[in-house]
Amino acid sequence: MGQLQERYKNYREPQKFMAAGVYPYFRAITSKQGTEVEMEGHKVLMFGSNAYTGLTGDQRIIDAAKAALDKYGSGCAGSRFLNGTLDLHIQLEKELAEFEGKDDCLCLSTGFSVNAGVIPAVVGRGDYIICDDRDHASIVDGRRLSFAKQLHYKHNDMEDLENLLKTLPYEAVKLIVVDGVFSMEGDLCKLPEIVELKHKYNCSVMVDEAHGLGVFGKEGRGVCDYFGLTDEVDLIMGTFSKSLASIGGFIASDSDTINFLRHTCRTYIFSASNTPAATAAALEALHILKQEPERIEALWKVTNYALRRFREEGFEIGDTESPIIPLYVHDVDKTFLVTKLAFDAGVFINPVIPPACAPQDTLVRFALMATHTEEQVERGVQALAKIFREQNIIK
Repeated sequence: MGQLQERYKNYREPQKFMAAGVYPYFRAITSKQGTEVEMEGHKVLMFGSNAYTGLTGDQRIIDAAKAALDKYGSGCAGSRFLNGTLDLHIQLEKELAEFEGKDDCLCLSTGFSVNAGVIPAVVGRGDYIICDDRDHASIVDGRRLSFAKQLHYKHNDMEDLENLLKTLPYEAVKLIVVDGVFSMEGDLCKLPEIVELKHKYNCSVMVDEAHGLGVFGKEGRGVCDYFGLTDEVDLIMGTFSKSLASIGGFIASDSDTINFLRHTCRTYIFSASNTPAATAAALEALHILKQEPERIEALWKVTNYALRRFREEGFEIGDTESPIIPLYVHDVDKTFLVTKLAFDAGVFINPVIPPACAPQDTLVRFALMATHTEEQVERGVQALAKIFREQNIIK
């Protein structure tokens, strides 16, 4: 047996939950993504998706992707730096830059690779990265790849952030990186306060809009637009895999910073470019988002209904202000059990356990789409309320 096999032969943590019949991961979906999906031979209500705009099954997007396949083929067979740039990529970058209110934009193959590549590219030795301690794993990995000094502050604790900034050299490059919407808890970053501290302590700010795009701001431009602070944010990151019904990511900024990243960001210049179909799908989704403001209105209507009903039923949902609703369980084993019982009752939700949260803060994540109905939400709330009461999680 080799070294690696010897090291990992005793890794059996997942098997414990498999043996208990509550393992919740890698369930195969056999239908389009939507408010109801086919899984394991029956329909379940989908409350575990990030498709906030409900566009993943939209025929216009499917047709745009098919047309791109016909015109460009299935892939680009190279990086954007060399032979992998299509006119589609350039058009999407231009429209995203305009949408986000920035000079220019780069599109990458995944949202994760945006954070993993941009952060270590823009800050290095002698610089500082300051992160919220609940930032997404892609931000964490991006800062780990940088040679900058890495610091973090308590979640949304502006006093803690300021105390950190007080200790840093005023003239040093200091980048505050934060989620606009925190992906597990559903609350927003305190961007107005962060911008105040940016000016007070001579910092730069990068906001991850993965869960804000298509949800907050005019036409779904995100949290930066929602707070009216787009011009104050130096780098805006977003993904296509949620509201834009595709796969990929982008970074938008001033023209000089994007010019620098275009020639130095390793996950951009050393990765194959996004496929024609994925690029066309994201572009069409962006057009629909701008043309159909009623879609975001529908998302907020059903979100507000769900927030009210969960509070009425006595669920602990924290400080969420978004279509991401955490239902706190505070126990790993019960979190898996609740997920399994919900699936059996026809409701798909996501369990959240360490390292995605602190051990004492385990939860199941209930997320809304613009295409959910209040009747579907009510079915989900009632099924989960029954399960949570039976498990003595709520009264």
